[in-house]
Amino acid sequence: MTDYIVATADPRIRLLSDLAVLTLQAYAQGIFPMADSRNGELGWYLPKYRGIIEPERFHIPRRLAKTIRQRRFRVTVNIAFADVIRACAEPAPGREDTWISDEIIALYQELHDTGFAHSIECWQGGKLVGGLYGIAIRGLFAGESMFSRTRDASKVALVELVQRLRAGGFTLLDTQFYTPHLGQFGAIEIPDEAYQVRLQRALMTDARFPVGSLFDGG
Repeated sequence: MTDYIVATADPRIRLLSDLAVLTLQAYAQGIFPMADSRNGELGWYLPKYRGIIEPERFHIPRRLAKTIRQRRFRVTVNIAFADVIRACAEPAPGREDTWISDEIIALYQELHDTGFAHSIECWQGGKLVGGLYGIAIRGLFAGESMFSRTRDASKVALVELVQRLRAGGFTLLDTQFYTPHLGQFGAIEIPDEAYQVRLQRALMTDARFPVGSLFDGG
């Protein structure tokens, strides 16, 4: 699958830098980029075990469902991508350093500008309080990072993301690694061999990430 992305007829490919094209090719093989630190060198990773969520098997915990019904947050899509990725790069308790370097930020901003990277934002009182971002390639959505400045904000963003993946026909949400936090939503851990099978199936799926209202076909 090395030349999978280049071989597609997608006209957006011609607008990308060599690094951005290489990044999409890497995702098509199950590889993703990370920096060693905020100012560190860019590296490429292919874990032996992978965390995934199958959109159709996604589970919303009961307490979170109540929070969603209360509409505590205003949720948007692709409104503040740059703010989301920079918020994800901020130090947090237990994560004083970050793998989201300035090079990573510039790379994903380029992918966002050409329609490959998307963000979900949660707002409260006019302030950005949570969100996530990732890469959409046909039926694959590769989740990259999320952040939360108030309780449940990133979780609500995840629910919004999966609703859009379902509506757009996506078959695979790659979470990179499994955590108990993601497990409550139905995430599972599988070996790379099994991941590659799901990945190839996703890349054969003609999916589209919905950026407008889910109620008007957008």
